[in-house]
Amino acid sequence: MNPLVEGDPFFREYTSQDAILKYTRATAGFGISYLLDHDYKRVYLDAIRHLPRQITQHGIRMLEFGCGGGMNLLHLVSVFGRNGVNVESATGTDFSPVLIEAANKEAQSYLSPEQRTHVQFCVAKNETVVEELSAALQEEPSKLENSFQFIIGVNTIRYCHRAGKQLDCARDIFQLLAPGGVCVVIDMNDRFPAFRSALKNKLRGKKTQEEECYLPSLEEYAAPFQQIGFEVLRSEHFCWIPHSAGRSMTSLLRLLSPLLSTIARSRAMRSLVVAQKPLNP
Repeated sequence: MNPLVEGDPFFREYTSQDAILKYTRATAGFGISYLLDHDYKRVYLDAIRHLPRQITQHGIRMLEFGCGGGMNLLHLVSVFGRNGVNVESATGTDFSPVLIEAANKEAQSYLSPEQRTHVQFCVAKNETVVEELSAALQEEPSKLENSFQFIIGVNTIRYCHRAGKQLDCARDIFQLLAPGGVCVVIDMNDRFPAFRSALKNKLRGKKTQEEECYLPSLEEYAAPFQQIGFEVLRSEHFCWIPHSAGRSMTSLLRLLSPLLSTIARSRAMRSLVVAQKPLNP
């Protein structure tokens, strides 16, 4: 499935005005803001501890694939800065030109002039990110290879699985990462029982819509990275707060999270894979 075809449901979803509201910080909801400051922040800060010391000392080059409106990447630039991590550059890619345009506007609103000089957003699909990032930046692919130390993808790699392109995506990430570099992938857990889209499609009973909403298992999320040659550092379920949760629901689920993780961790909302490219691949 090619998400850039205008009749495709993913193209329609991620190039609409609703997408801008859903995937930009000012209108995305309280839940995602909380996660960026807490659950996701802890994951990212733990992941960069695996980077070789010389990398964190000299500054990291960071990439987010499937960045949407840029709120995750922009927030992470600020988080790293507050935690003494020097960010040499931060690049976001997404297949949606509408969301990339929104991300560039977000950067103007949320970053200082000095920070903006280190951040850029480009149109590129996950499964062909090397090729399309090369074209967008007008750099040879060979110059991009081994040039990033930290790559993240949130709620996006499942689309590669649905299209059967997960190995292509993992292979491009492997090419882009420098030896010792780390990739963090966070996406929906297929064992979480109450995703709205899945419930709606079960009620509708339409096979095509079920296929469009297919969610990989945790093992399926990790498998392409293992096959390409990554060392998988973490592979687990976590997080009980929806991105769209309001303040009250976020507060309630924050209090319940320790209990839920103790009794039903495999049913948590998100799957997490942290993978590292070997120093001698």
